[in-house]
Amino acid sequence: MIMGFELSIILAYAFGLILLYIVGWILLIPIKLIIKLIWNGVIGGAMLLLVNLIGGIFGITIVINPINALIAGFLGVPGVILLLILQYIL
Repeated sequence: MIMGFELSIILAYAFGLILLYIVGWILLIPIKLIIKLIWNGVIGGAMLLLVNLIGGIFGITIVINPINALIAGFLGVPGVILLLILQYIL
């Protein structure tokens, strides 16, 4: 009887640890996504500013409006390159 009681406690702890791991993993995924979006937004905004500062010397500028800011924010550096390519195509 004593051995069965200890086994049930060990199983309860193991189940609790597994459940805690699963809940932590589920909550961690959105945090990683939010951090990635914030990082891309910062890098994209810095690239827009850099392109306008340095590119202004050569006549290459990107108008900063909400749509361009969203593209640069979600995609980061590839978004700024996309905006430059689209500007010269259109």
